[in-house]
Amino acid sequence: MTFKELEIIEPILKALTAEGYSKPTPIQEQSIPILLKGRDLLGCAQTGTGKTAAFAIPILQHLYQKRKQHNGQRKIKALIVTPTRELAIQIAESFSTYGRYTGIRNAVIFGGVKQGPQVQTLKRGVDILVATPGRLLDLMNQGYISLKDIEYSVLDEADQMLDMGFIHDIKKIIAQLPAKRQSLFFSATMPPDIVKLSNKLLGNPQKVTIRPKQTTAEKVEQSVYFVNKQSKSKLLVHLLKNESVDSALVFTRTKHGADKIVRILGKAGIDAGAIHGNKTQGQRQRALGSFKSGRMGVLVATDIAARGIDVEELSHVINYDLPNIPETYVHRIGRTGRASASGMAMSFCDTEEKAYLRDIQKLIAQNIPVVAEHPYLSEEGEAPAIQPAKPQRSFQRQRQTNRNNSEGSNSRPKRKRSYPQKRNS
Repeated sequence: MTFKELEIIEPILKALTAEGYSKPTPIQEQSIPILLKGRDLLGCAQTGTGKTAAFAIPILQHLYQKRKQHNGQRKIKALIVTPTRELAIQIAESFSTYGRYTGIRNAVIFGGVKQGPQVQTLKRGVDILVATPGRLLDLMNQGYISLKDIEYSVLDEADQMLDMGFIHDIKKIIAQLPAKRQSLFFSATMPPDIVKLSNKLLGNPQKVTIRPKQTTAEKVEQSVYFVNKQSKSKLLVHLLKNESVDSALVFTRTKHGADKIVRILGKAGIDAGAIHGNKTQGQRQRALGSFKSGRMGVLVATDIAARGIDVEELSHVINYDLPNIPETYVHRIGRTGRASASGMAMSFCDTEEKAYLRDIQKLIAQNIPVVAEHPYLSEEGEAPAIQPAKPQRSFQRQRQTNRNNSEGSNSRPKRKRSYPQKRNS
């Protein structure tokens, strides 16, 4: 199946070809025909499966084909609501990429920055608006945004909206939408509250469920390092300087912890940046931009701030702090080992985190190989039900939630990165 066979119009095909995309991902192949027919859609899929293009392409095509009907001042015809600033920016960039030859105009709004520039963009007129819930409601209440002309609405990462406490904001937004519209609803999981919300938003929807392919997850080589809490930073520096690390996304439990790690790495001569909720939007975008471009090799993040980050050729995910929710571990390591690239997931485990490790191994139905030879091995370097083993390139489980490379499988040459060794004084 190719995009041309999906009856995509020439301006969008031209943009897809320019990006090197010719074949749709499974969710695109299943969703695009449904959406082009005007049906509502309920999609159960992870970030990284290609769902942004799955809804962006049909929306762009519909608006392009109706452009002559919309003479005069541009009015917002499509609304995409997403939980985080980073994800909103990425979605807006995708609309710009796929719609570059259509003349369709999009804008993105989010909190954490002054609203003035966003308001000016809205006043010039846009066809598609990508927004986070809080800023959207703020500008609606101030009279800068009207939803009365909306023809297409998308609620993305709905389960994360629920986790982040946005459910009441979402209900307020839904109440302002016209009854006659095409609605799209995406969520990685379907807990009862999300099912209720989807029933309120959608009318007799088509359902599409995408299970990520096992083969991509098999490229993730997992390992665990038993280490005392006070030695974690030393181990991190050791690994970054002695392992072949092209790029590393380091997860920490707290904002303060993320900043502390960046300072320690800086003193060791390793260029790193942090993203978390206390950083300004400008700081977050600069750090993420430097990491994506390869100018900076290490990005330290909390789970909420990292939501929606999609980095090609990410070689390593390092769990500096193990998550207390097992599913979060799967989300984290799914960011590496995409497309044709292999990836590594390294986890640090101190005494207090052994219960977390046990829960993670129960969820993924396998023991994570233990690295028993490293200079900071804790004296209690074993945990119940964990057997040292040779590194495995497998990740066996039916409910595996790895994020596939969403927009095609083109690979860039890997960046080889070496960090300076400390000189002996």
